[in-house]
Amino acid sequence: MNNTLKVGLVLTALTAGVVLVGRLVGGTGGMAMALGLALLMNGISYWFSDKIVLKMSGARPVGQQEAPDLYRMTESLAGRAQIPMPRLYIIDDPQPNAFATGRSPSHGAVAVNSGLLQLLNQREVEGVLAHEIGHIKHRDTLTMTVVATLAGALMLLVDIARFGAIFGGHDSDRDGLSLPALIMMSIVGPIAAMLVQGAVSRAREFEADKTAAYLTGSPDGLIGALSKLERGARLIPNHSMSPQTAHMCIVNPFLGGAGGALMRLFSTHPPTEKRIEALAQLRGVVPPQSASAWR
Repeated sequence: MNNTLKVGLVLTALTAGVVLVGRLVGGTGGMAMALGLALLMNGISYWFSDKIVLKMSGARPVGQQEAPDLYRMTESLAGRAQIPMPRLYIIDDPQPNAFATGRSPSHGAVAVNSGLLQLLNQREVEGVLAHEIGHIKHRDTLTMTVVATLAGALMLLVDIARFGAIFGGHDSDRDGLSLPALIMMSIVGPIAAMLVQGAVSRAREFEADKTAAYLTGSPDGLIGALSKLERGARLIPNHSMSPQTAHMCIVNPFLGGAGGALMRLFSTHPPTEKRIEALAQLRGVVPPQSASAWR
């Protein structure tokens, strides 16, 4: 089963989960409300998520004159990936990090922190840009926005049901769940949503890493970048991203890949050492400076 099909099944499952929770909580009316909520939130995400996150992070657009090397690398990598040149932004944040956004390749945007440009060499910056362009090429930016939105809708419905049952009373004869069942669902639902969101996000990170190696002709630039970026994320506080947008970054801006096995189940990023191991296996496999073998 390819990754596109897997992601499609996950999105379908999350949507069904939102509708099911609505049905269990409020019967047919609740199901209709849940479906409407999911459609509304996805519509807002589709049209406005890129503008919202760029505004929230304080990203400022840059052009060829202000950042000629960054612009040239981005333009070249976009050409190899056969997508339009994404809009380029810089965020005045000392933590080294980067993210991509946009609902489609023709609306893509790449934002890099000033700390990343100060810490990485040119080859490593190119690896990061290629990773983000990989996300845009495969429409991961839209996929993860929709996944996060559906997970948020599911959690919101569960919260509404829980508080309604606790503070509004609960009639056992009406169509819906019992109070204990609602409380149990309010615990299990958000955990399941976070697990699904994290699993999809981690899979897309591995794929974007692989794409970056093929676009640059070597995994070494990104390998060097990931090592430095994780150390930077551990040591330098993040000033531009929120926990809700952390999954967009190339490394977790709050944990830096830290955490035990349990925490990694919920993490939106694979362990950095695992990403480096996967990239190292591509040495001698990736054609130098060739996008022809890239998938």
